[in-house]
Order: sequence, then structure tokens, then C-alpha cells
Amino acid sequence: MKSERTAPIGRPRGFDADEALQRAMLVFWAQGYEGASLDDLTAAMGITRTSMYRAFGNKENLFRKALKRYTEGPASYFAKALEQPTAKDVATAFLGGTVRSTTRPDCPAGCLGVQGSLAAGESGRHARDTLTAWREEGTAHLQDRFQRAVDEGDLPTGADPGSLARYLMTVANGIAVQAAGGTAHDDLQLVADMALHTWPPVGS
Repeated sequence: MKSERTAPIGRPRGFDADEALQRAMLVFWAQGYEGASLDDLTAAMGITRTSMYRAFGNKENLFRKALKRYTEGPASYFAKALEQPTAKDVATAFLGGTVRSTTRPDCPAGCLGVQGSLAAGESGRHARDTLTAWREEGTAHLQDRFQRAVDEGDLPTGADPGSLARYLMTVANGIAVQAAGGTAHDDLQLVADMALHTWPPVGS
């Protein structure tokens, strides 16, 4: 009778790539691109560097995949905000979502897309460029949504969709930075409410 075959000695153990990416996202979120060392990442992911490279490529590729996961997960409120029926509803949902996401008790404070590479040096240039493009894409989506609001009569004819989008993104980024510094949820919600008190802002 033949004995059962056994796996070759030394074969890497399998791991949950989805869970590993989730953990990597949290490390980048908490420590930024340059602050997250390969040792930090692999320790959190529970895998070796070799396994990380095989599954995700280099650190830059891992960061891009982590940012995509962040966009589709903790930051998914943004896409939902764009679907709101009025421009003010869009702005309210966007800033409210920013406050909630950046102050979640079960996640790092702040926003991966804002703090991820604010202090990055030359080695973090690609990550910095990736996040700049990510934020600009968000601003462009807001601008398109507000242009639609102007076309539909939901916003005044004289409203500037580009300025409104930049205004909201700047407020949201400021909320994220304040949250990373420890400002509480309720205090940041007051900031969001003040920003929306007059909509659209005078002169837009």
C-alpha cells in the first residue's frame, strides 16, 4: 500500500492575501509610506518578505493596493456622497463621512490619503505622487458633480464648480489633519457644520 504524499519540505505556507492586505493598509494608514518599514509591514501581515514580494510586488505596489483597498473600504463614503440628490447633500455626506472615517475608534486617526506621504523624502516620491493624483481625482469628481448641479439648476448659474470642489476638499483635508492630531469627532463635526452653514459659500 502506497503511503500518502507529503508536501515538499520548505514549501511556503499559504496565507490569506486579503487579510494581509488589510493589515498592510492599517500600517500605512498609521505610519505613512516612509514610516512603514518592510519589517513593520511583514510583521503585521504575518508573512516573510519573500511571500510579500511574491504576492504584492515591491513596497510601492503594496502601497498602491493598500490605497485601493482604503478607497473601496474606509473611504467608500466618498463615492456614496457623489450619488446624493443635491449638491448640498453631496457636501454634507462628504464632510460627514470624512469626520467619521478619520475618527473611527477601531482604525488609525486621520486619512491614509492625506497623511500617507506628507513628510516623504525622495524614497517616498512615488507614493507622494500617487496620493497627490488620488486627491486630485477626488476633487475632479466633486467638480463634475457640482457642474451637473449647475446644469440642473440645483446650484446658482454663477457658482464655480471647480472652486466649490477645491473648497470642500481643502476642508476635508484639514479635518483629516486635525483628526490625526487628536481632535475629537464632535469638535470636527462642528467644523464640518460651520463649513456647510452657508451653501454654496459666498462668492462661489
